[in-house]
Amino acid sequence: MFYRENGQFKTSYQADQQLFSIPQDRWAILAIIAFAFFGIPMLVDEYMFRAILVPFLILSLAALGVNILVGYCGQITLGAGASMAVGAYAAYNFLIRVDGMPALGAILLGGLVAAAAGIVFGAPSLRVRGLYLAVATLAAQFFWDWAFLRIKWFTNNASSGSVSVADISLFGWTIDSPTDKYLFCLGVLVVFSLMAKNLVRGSIGRQWMAIRDMDVAATVIGIRPMYAKLTAFAVSSFYLGVAGALWGMINLGSWEPAAFSIDRSFSLLFMVIIGGMGAISGSFFGAAFIVILPIFLNQMLPLIGGLFGLEVSIALVSHVEIMVFGALIVFFLIVEPHGIARLWATGREKLRLWPFPH
Repeated sequence: MFYRENGQFKTSYQADQQLFSIPQDRWAILAIIAFAFFGIPMLVDEYMFRAILVPFLILSLAALGVNILVGYCGQITLGAGASMAVGAYAAYNFLIRVDGMPALGAILLGGLVAAAAGIVFGAPSLRVRGLYLAVATLAAQFFWDWAFLRIKWFTNNASSGSVSVADISLFGWTIDSPTDKYLFCLGVLVVFSLMAKNLVRGSIGRQWMAIRDMDVAATVIGIRPMYAKLTAFAVSSFYLGVAGALWGMINLGSWEPAAFSIDRSFSLLFMVIIGGMGAISGSFFGAAFIVILPIFLNQMLPLIGGLFGLEVSIALVSHVEIMVFGALIVFFLIVEPHGIARLWATGREKLRLWPFPH
């Protein structure tokens, strides 16, 4: 009863176009954000920040970028890891080569460079689709892996091929402790999530969804496929580039091209499939699932093996993790193609009708 919108009348266009039209949703989101900013830093230890929360925030941002392209525009990509790498290395070079460059400016510029690269490698989407487009984006992944490994300029001529960043600061705030990293990444994620929410519900978002659902019909009604597809690639790559810069500079501190390999591209695609394509919340559900599941298996499998007198090796845990991911992807594709986000939406709809039968 408390969640029903009956009687909550809208008297203006502004009220009708709100991000969260139901006051309960609006207050719940504000409460969650407030708790994330003020409650979690007081309750969570350093291990949770490093192992779970900071990776979850950055991967949620990256999953948002993939979801914009795959879920909202219907353009498959296997080069998300490459876009993250472009953003990370571009931000690194801006930071070390431009005197006085602030960390946030370097991160945003890294995202813009990734967006430009995304437009170039998204151009094949104007001619091909489906499996052929996936192969084209896979080629981008291999190209950037080779470039960052072989072209020494990107790594500032480092002999080891790895780069490192230290003493990240923002307006005098030194981001060095796990709590500082968490708050910085959380702030970036909140801003970019609101931007994504407004984009997908606006004119450009409706164009993306029209191209996704039926591109021929979208062309007939006046939507330009070139503009819609390339903007989707640009926005998606921008989000991925910013996430890559955060992953390298904030989470890792020191990285090499292997940190953004094709495995990263597949894991981001898995996040969107499991979390829910075409849903902003699906990016968060998928990222949480991918981050928490390996830690859960690492803790539980040895305990279960100990109960039966079996020794569970690290290699076995890794293999079980891959098998579980594969099984879950097949499960969601068959049972609920729209992922965890759809299950969550169904639960909300039932809550609105409770206690009456559906």
